[in-house]
Amino acid sequence: MDRREALALTSSFLGATLVGSQVFLGACSAPAKRAPLLGEADIPLLNALADGILPDSESSPGAGKAGVGQFIKIIVSECYTAAEETRFVAGLRGLEDELQAEYGKAFTALEAADRLAVLTRYDADARRQEAAGDTPFYSMLLQLTLWGFFISEPGATRALRYNPTPGRYEGCVPYTDGEKAWA
Repeated sequence: MDRREALALTSSFLGATLVGSQVFLGACSAPAKRAPLLGEADIPLLNALADGILPDSESSPGAGKAGVGQFIKIIVSECYTAAEETRFVAGLRGLEDELQAEYGKAFTALEAADRLAVLTRYDADARRQEAAGDTPFYSMLLQLTLWGFFISEPGATRALRYNPTPGRYEGCVPYTDGEKAWA
């Protein structure tokens, strides 16, 4: 084999490898981004709903003050499937429409007693829907609120016992009623 043949063989092998890799790696491309259904204007409502679920206490701020609304917006927009995002946003819009029809106000404008009544009703409805095997909007909101609050700084450091430099692992630690859980 002379140098010319070796070069032609090498270039054809390299070309086949490059073309073949494009076909092979085509499946690894990122899916097209979809436009988020939640926007910055939804964050005050999400914070108010989160505050209704986890209100201020003497030891920690409420979920809304911990910035849970922004967390919910990011998780729903970036991590949920399109179907889950659509279900969540439809539930949120349904809540807004229902409150406009019933009270003539947005959730953020309701009195504390009315907010509690609305959330209590949604919680009871969610429990019935979950018993039937469905995942309602309120259950998604509740899970996101708890998750977002307890990983936030105020949730982890003020609502839970916090040890920034943990020692060794102890799998069985005595717990007495009324103590905070560990972060």
